[in-house]
Amino acid sequence: MAREIAINRIVDDKFKKEIIQEVKKATLLATEQIKRFTPEQSGNLMRSWQTDIKDFVGEVSTNVEYAEPVAYGTNLPPSWGGVYRTKKDTIKGYPELIAKQIAAEISRKFNM
Repeated sequence: MAREIAINRIVDDKFKKEIIQEVKKATLLATEQIKRFTPEQSGNLMRSWQTDIKDFVGEVSTNVEYAEPVAYGTNLPPSWGGVYRTKKDTIKGYPELIAKQIAAEISRKFNM
């Protein structure tokens, strides 16, 4: 799941560079925070988060099959008995909460 922020018709090259740098910083920060809030059992999920940064788009993703139940509390496996639980008292949807918080900080920075 990716959170996209559209940036249209940016004319000023200096401003473009600032936004590209801000996207990079925000994506790396998101990756760091998502890893920090990922509960550790074997450490596999925490290590699996990947960062992909392009000029105006940053994405943090994983291909670990159990990431959805752990990170979002959805698609729970039968072995969980229908109850969301992690060893770290993880908050459901923590990647999206982190993305929203970072987006709000960027909005404040650029007075959007």
